[in-house]
Amino acid sequence: MTSPTSPLSVFQRLRSTPAGLAQPMALPAGIFALFALMVLPIPTLMLDMFFVLNIAIAIAVLMVALNVRTPLDFSAFPSVLLFATLLRLALNVASTRVVLVSGHEGGAAAGEIIEAFGEFLVGGNFAVGLFVFTILMIINMIVITKGAGRVSEVSARFVLDALPGKQMAIDADIAAGLITAEEARERRSQVTVEADFYGSMDGASKFVKGDAIAALLILGVNVIAGLALGMISHGMSAAEAGEQYITLAVGDALVAQVPALLLSIAAAAIVTRVSDKRDLTGQIGGQFADTRTWLPVALILLAIGLVPAMPQVIFLPAATLAAGIWWALRQRAAQPAVETVEAPEEKAPDQIELADVSDQTLVTIELGYALVHLVDTDAGAPLLTRITGIRKQLSRELGFVLPQFRIRDSLDAGAQNYAVLLGGVTIASGQVRPGKLLAIDTGDVRPRPYSELGLSGEATRDPSFDCPALWIDPAARDHAVAEGFMAVDPSTVIATHANQALLAQAADLLGPQEVRELVDALKDSAPALIDAVHPEPLSLAALTRVLRALIADGIGLAHSQPLFTSLAMALQKSTEFDALIDAVRADMGARLVARVCPPGETLKVITLDANLEGAILGGVSDPASGQPLIEPDCANVIVERVNAITAEANTAVALIVQPPARRALARLLKARAARCAVLSINELPASQAVEVVGLIGGDTVPEAASTLPNEAAIAA
Repeated sequence: MTSPTSPLSVFQRLRSTPAGLAQPMALPAGIFALFALMVLPIPTLMLDMFFVLNIAIAIAVLMVALNVRTPLDFSAFPSVLLFATLLRLALNVASTRVVLVSGHEGGAAAGEIIEAFGEFLVGGNFAVGLFVFTILMIINMIVITKGAGRVSEVSARFVLDALPGKQMAIDADIAAGLITAEEARERRSQVTVEADFYGSMDGASKFVKGDAIAALLILGVNVIAGLALGMISHGMSAAEAGEQYITLAVGDALVAQVPALLLSIAAAAIVTRVSDKRDLTGQIGGQFADTRTWLPVALILLAIGLVPAMPQVIFLPAATLAAGIWWALRQRAAQPAVETVEAPEEKAPDQIELADVSDQTLVTIELGYALVHLVDTDAGAPLLTRITGIRKQLSRELGFVLPQFRIRDSLDAGAQNYAVLLGGVTIASGQVRPGKLLAIDTGDVRPRPYSELGLSGEATRDPSFDCPALWIDPAARDHAVAEGFMAVDPSTVIATHANQALLAQAADLLGPQEVRELVDALKDSAPALIDAVHPEPLSLAALTRVLRALIADGIGLAHSQPLFTSLAMALQKSTEFDALIDAVRADMGARLVARVCPPGETLKVITLDANLEGAILGGVSDPASGQPLIEPDCANVIVERVNAITAEANTAVALIVQPPARRALARLLKARAARCAVLSINELPASQAVEVVGLIGGDTVPEAASTLPNEAAIAA
């Protein structure tokens, strides 16, 4: 049995854990190998292998630097740069030994790599090699290394200056409960790594600069020592020694300078990198993939190529290539983006989620199975287009963006039935005939039976405006239009019906989220106006209630600034809900009147007999709201009389009442006499001319065509 510390047991443990020991031993072994290169002579074949390894490492480092998404993804770069620089310097020492010892024997004695760089790349002319090396040194030291060093210095200074602020931000987030202790430790660790990285890069950039200076000095030593050894030790003339040793020295310098230049580029790419989700190639390519960039390039190259003295055989193809890039980018931009849809995760049979039992959509349109083709994208989806149109129209009229509508099929509905739901409650429904057109009689058709007009079809009524209509074949469309009908397809019938139904329930479409968006948008242009209204004295919920009441009264939010101005003025008088609404309506009376008659024209009005109005105000009132309650018989008389006067006037009219009676009468007439607006006397502008066309509750009707100002006309 062996001891745990015996050589055999140690050897067995080494064999049993090769991967665990290989990584810790690799770096020390590599460093000792570098020292061996510096002090021990090596064969030329091994020297060539190390030169190839040096070039491969430089290329690999450059590729990693170009492909990382953030500089911290290559946090080992400063250490890698140190060891790569040491490897190159060790190779310089080893190659110097070989050149000085065996250079008199010919180029092959120093290795094939050095011979190739000295003979092939510079044509065997050491003067050309010296110039090429000098140019590479200028590029490396003055341009790349100096610029990268300056960027490293500034970046390190900025990161270190921002370190206390980042630490305080982490402390504030954890104190506010926004992050956990584990997340705070991770963020502190990331901040520390970032500071260490940029500090190390500031110092590592000096490696590159020092390496370039060392390469210049080593070349000088090789040239001077080679000339001396060639003439003194080997009896060569100055010309022979110069041609032999200087050529090898230049080849050796170029072999080392190429990977040095690659590492300098990698260092510059790392320190000038901006964090992005893409690698450097994708980041640069994405920012150059703009069609506005390449068309001017093509035009300028074409203009230069058309100059007689210019080589057109070069400029014109270059202009064509730039134009081709512009055209390709333009075609790609015109193509719709392809969205990648991930496959939904499979749920366990007993798993129930909130989305399975609730519907967060405010407006839903249900279709019978015979109407599903109206939303088929292959058939053009006409209903989707119509619904999008009415959503935009309603949003413009109401002044806020309506949420997305949902269209779905319903197995419970009839095949040709549809329904419009608001908050899960049906507010409109009807039937349409697929493959037919609805010919609507809007009043322009000659008053005689439709059969005499040569039209045959299923008689019905338009669901939106309750006009007489016929379901006809599409071939009879032109005939119906010629007779005065308006012919529409089923998708238009559904969309129009949904539009009217939602417009009647417009107040229910406004919620706190829409009010928040409206307030935020108005705050950019009129911050003081918003401060006068929200959050004090009106909270978000209170402001939503007020705006919903105003929308229900026909005041939209499309022009929100004058509305909020009236609201701010009204809040100076009272914050009580009913009084606030009355004050805003009185201030915006011109807008209310404009909904009934155009500006500058006479408003046709109906008034209540003083005794009838007094009876309404002095009668029973609602205990909860304090509003007067109108008895059913009296309500029927008012509704019948209003409808009769409206029909006789053949235009929209307004019922003018005292302010305390407005709400009760508006609630009464909204559903039963929609063409009659109910206004209080306070809401009529002083300059508005009125014409009293009816009196309810009295024995006489005033003469028409009264164009007196409103107070005199009402008193008459």
